[in-house]
Amino acid sequence: MAKTDAVLTSYAWPVSRLGELIETLSRRSRLIPRPGKLTQPPESLAGAGEETISKWIDVAAGQIGLEVEIVTSYYADVEQLLRSGSPAILRLPTPHPDAGPLYLALLKYKRKARLLGPDLRLHGVRTEVIRDALCYPYEAGLLEEVDQLLLEAGVSPERVTNARRAILRQQLSAVQLPAGWILRLPPGASIWQQFRHAGIYRPFVIMFTMYFLQIMLSVASWYVIGRGVFMGHFDLGWLLAWALLLLSTIPVQIFVGDAQNELSLTAGAIFKQRLLHGSLKLEPEEIRHQGMGQFLGRVMESEAVEMLALSGGFMALLSFVELGIAGFILYKGAGGILHASLLALWTLVSITILWRYYEISRDWAVAYREMTNDLVERMVGHRTRRAQENPHRWHEDEDQALDRYLKLSESVDHVNEQLSTISARGWLVVGMLGVIIPFTLNTASPQTLAISLGGVLLASQALSKLVGGAQSLMNLFIAWGQVGPLFAAAARPRELQSLDLVSLQQPETKKSPSQAAAPVASGAPRPLLIARELTFRYRPHGHPVIQEVSLQVQPGDRLLLEGPSGGGKSTLAALLTGLRKPESGSLILWGFDRQILGSEEWRRRVVMAPQFQENHVYSDTFGFNLLMGRRWPPEPEDLQDAEAVCRELGLGEVLDRMPSGFNQMLGESGWQLSHGERSRLYIARTLLQKADLIVLDESFAALDPENLYRSLRTVLQRAPSLLVIAHP
Repeated sequence: MAKTDAVLTSYAWPVSRLGELIETLSRRSRLIPRPGKLTQPPESLAGAGEETISKWIDVAAGQIGLEVEIVTSYYADVEQLLRSGSPAILRLPTPHPDAGPLYLALLKYKRKARLLGPDLRLHGVRTEVIRDALCYPYEAGLLEEVDQLLLEAGVSPERVTNARRAILRQQLSAVQLPAGWILRLPPGASIWQQFRHAGIYRPFVIMFTMYFLQIMLSVASWYVIGRGVFMGHFDLGWLLAWALLLLSTIPVQIFVGDAQNELSLTAGAIFKQRLLHGSLKLEPEEIRHQGMGQFLGRVMESEAVEMLALSGGFMALLSFVELGIAGFILYKGAGGILHASLLALWTLVSITILWRYYEISRDWAVAYREMTNDLVERMVGHRTRRAQENPHRWHEDEDQALDRYLKLSESVDHVNEQLSTISARGWLVVGMLGVIIPFTLNTASPQTLAISLGGVLLASQALSKLVGGAQSLMNLFIAWGQVGPLFAAAARPRELQSLDLVSLQQPETKKSPSQAAAPVASGAPRPLLIARELTFRYRPHGHPVIQEVSLQVQPGDRLLLEGPSGGGKSTLAALLTGLRKPESGSLILWGFDRQILGSEEWRRRVVMAPQFQENHVYSDTFGFNLLMGRRWPPEPEDLQDAEAVCRELGLGEVLDRMPSGFNQMLGESGWQLSHGERSRLYIARTLLQKADLIVLDESFAALDPENLYRSLRTVLQRAPSLLVIAHP
């Protein structure tokens, strides 16, 4: 193991060069086009804990337009991670406890792992060497015992290595290793940059090249059979040539299908990641007016956009390729320029009908969305309707909406019939006239007649694809009205914390930025949060909900904010926690404003439990619902802390009743929680985030006196600083 450490240590980077490592690794892996201006970490970072170093790496990557994914790997999957997880920064276990942390820069894998050394050169290292170095701290306690067992069992020396590895794999298979960080483009990066990095252009070029070859082979086969028919003889040689051409299209079609599948899978994954990222970037005001049915409709439209873009887009592009080739063939055939011009005219007729289809389909889609939203809302509120609404009036609105929907559906079907009748089938009649007339008048050679026949058939096929592809693209444009805002929101810039400030924070010792940055004068504690003259309105010219409000919170404060409903209490809480931005005024946390501290760090230090109707229990495990704001997957101490908080809040009985404990599924399809149990879960979720300031927005309203007393006692004991919002 000492030899392995010596080899890898020479390729390892110290903490003091982490900035250079991230920038060079990103540029060599083509994640960024040119060198950036990333500063090196200060000397204080070397003495910080792993959590602070991880935070610095995350913010540093964000400064150059990238993001990092913290990677933990099971013991048995380390080699797979090394083969497929590049570019990555790997933690290298240090040979001596007093040595500073060291990191490996994994650039790529080609038979061997390629490490980017501090000398800025690539070094090939066997995967087993890196794996042994990463796993040694977990194997060290078992090696002596395993070797003794193999010696007593009389295992031959040539089999000892494999046997030792098999036993260690069995014993340590469930152990998770904190492997490091993977560098990647954020989902909000330029879509073309993501396509280039994912290698999407290679299958794209292969698909179109093979498709062009497939068309040429098809044209050649029609030329052979047409020439034989028009010349009045069709011997064995022509038949064999025709069969050979048809057989040659089979492997070409396989290449086209494989390339299209690879292209669809890669592009679909990029598209889904961007939409999910965009949905998390939306501001509350952008979706607060939408109901559950509209959210469901947006999800359905996103699926439709992906399918239509990947199928209809390809079909439309390929149809124009075929139309161009068909027009050239007709120009070379018996009809000449007139035949080719007739195809262009017929294409314009088809496009005109397609535009009519687009207008009707747009109205149909609006009616469909309204019906979907209405259906979901009525399903969710079914109990309320049964209790409150007159049963004789349940279906009046539905009948009117359904009648309008059916009429629009009939119009869409009517235009579809016109397209299928006029476009492809009508062209066969018109196009064949350009072949029959020269044939009857005997003004063209058999070769040109054969060419014209092949061109007519190819044009018919292209028009059919044009209609199908254009319909898909038009449906795509209609669906884009729902999906487009998510796609655009993904490109919003990330509000990052200052790199210097990250190095001063040490969450492991629970220091605040102000405590780490500068000493506090005796008797003059620095305020935790200062709000000065905050003003906020929901609409640009609307009445201000919050107007010139000022507030100061000291460390350890317990504040109660009371007021009538609609007075702006929840809006103020959203401003203090960073969920909304004020129109004017300033917010200071530990002496730093939001631009310096960054929105992510602000929301980590000031956490709110929203009102009951704005909070949610996810259809996931009980543990996830508790620790989703802390970290996931959790460490053992996270689960211990979660259990302690649950028992203090009176949720211990619920946890004991659950057959799977923290792994019990919740939500609509899992374990059902009562109103009060959900309220206490929301409180526990907020407390477990270990924030500097806890804001509880009417979190105690649904609790009975006993659980109210218990919850208040827990919150007062665990919250460093507290702001409670309640009605008078």
